[in-house]
Amino acid sequence: MKEYWIKDSSLADRGRKRIAWSETQMPVLMEIRKRFSEEKPLKGVRIGACLHITTDTGVLMRALAAGGAELYLCASNPLSTQDDVTAALVEEGVHVYGFRGQTEEEYYRCLGYVIASEPMITMDDGADLISAIHKLRYGIRTKELDYLKDIVEGIDFEKMVDGIIGGSEETTTGVIRLKALAREGKLLYPVIAVNDAESKRLFDNPIGTGQSALDGIIRATNTLLAGRDAVVVGFGNVGSGIAHRLRGMGARVTVVEVDPIKALKAVMDGFNVEPMSKAARHGDLFITATGDINVIRREHFEVMKDGAILANAGHFNVEISIKDLEEISTRKERISDCITTYILRDGRRLYLLAEGRLVNLACAEGHPSEVMDMSFSLQALSAKYLVENRGKLPRDVLMVPAEIDREVASLKLKAMGIEIEKLTDEQRRYLSSWTLGT
Repeated sequence: MKEYWIKDSSLADRGRKRIAWSETQMPVLMEIRKRFSEEKPLKGVRIGACLHITTDTGVLMRALAAGGAELYLCASNPLSTQDDVTAALVEEGVHVYGFRGQTEEEYYRCLGYVIASEPMITMDDGADLISAIHKLRYGIRTKELDYLKDIVEGIDFEKMVDGIIGGSEETTTGVIRLKALAREGKLLYPVIAVNDAESKRLFDNPIGTGQSALDGIIRATNTLLAGRDAVVVGFGNVGSGIAHRLRGMGARVTVVEVDPIKALKAVMDGFNVEPMSKAARHGDLFITATGDINVIRREHFEVMKDGAILANAGHFNVEISIKDLEEISTRKERISDCITTYILRDGRRLYLLAEGRLVNLACAEGHPSEVMDMSFSLQALSAKYLVENRGKLPRDVLMVPAEIDREVASLKLKAMGIEIEKLTDEQRRYLSSWTLGT
């Protein structure tokens, strides 16, 4: 088995410097790392992680290593890996399998190496790792798993799964997949939905993606957002953040949503709300953020303006139907690493960013480190919680314990120099009593 598989070891010095910069922006995770160094709560635990390999992930890996963990890391997206970070982490003893620009086969073989380490905790961003483990355990054959069959050959997956303490999941898309497994009674070990923690939902998804998605679009296109007719598909935690920040940059924003409650919220927030069939006709810029498949497809491409820009902020490259785009185009041209032009039969041009993959990571550097400080602190403390409660948790998708959620939020406030109010004894009694009234 390969100890690592990266692109260029000579980039390690640059990676170390960039990880060190992120450390200055991540005080909560650094505080947890300090505790982990003293307590060693993860001593002897093999963690298999499938995450975007960025500088922030480098800070998380250092914190987990300080806690005593043995680490195996692969990329959760073929285009999101920062190759200097992988080089730095390998020098520090992390088994890294990932590089920018992976083919589908390379992506799944890297996943295979992490599985072959027989992890005791899995850490996912999109649930590809846990999904592959479950398919292998249940004997489900797919084209993707054929890429790694020689790597995992000989593993007793029933025994391997019995040795898994639990897992954690970072994304909305991943949690959806895990809940589907749980509904069918097929989830094989407890998984903590880090994505659903209050501190992450209110901070990471709308604020982090709201800024970083626009950062990726601007870096890729250098387009002016002010005055632009922008269409945001999905008004969940991610889409709402993108919509508000687009409006803050001066764009005219339309929201496309299937959920009546979310659509009503968008209306009350002052956004135009339309079905995709109408929005497709007038939009200059389209950003998907639904976690669902083919939300922009053939009938929408066929009525779009010449020059419309298509970007995705959801985890997988399935929200914009590339298959339909290919079928209705006469040719395509690669303008840059992040822009592909599709020329339709009538001469109209549609510009697809990042091959339909996560625009904030493929065309920029993902969330600001200050945002990932909280999300990765939740990941680290969830791993500690899983170890401490080994064998006691149900095989289900679990919420982050409230005390962990609040601890991370409190540490963040403290790091920002912000004090909050405290309840008096009288107020505590009032809130805990049913006898006190008007």
